[in-house]
Amino acid sequence: GDGAKLVRDAFQLAKEKSPCIIFIDEIDAIGTKRFDSEVSGDREVQRTMLELLNQLDGFSSDDRIKVIAATNRADILDPALMRSGRLDR
Repeated sequence: GDGAKLVRDAFQLAKEKSPCIIFIDEIDAIGTKRFDSEVSGDREVQRTMLELLNQLDGFSSDDRIKVIAATNRADILDPALMRSGRLDR
């Protein structure tokens, strides 16, 4: 979907422009806990988050890219986002 492509494009641009910072405001909009859904909009949001997780796992500190995310709803974030090495608190 478009969301997953935009995430890939953002990380590719960050690699090209390194060193840099990727700032994601209101990450709770795509980073909520996963659930089974038949609604296509919900599935698209979940695909976007899965691509974000894939990109977070796909680069190292040698890439000189820092990812910062902000939310006022940390209680609803998917635990996968909070794993050490992805988006630390």
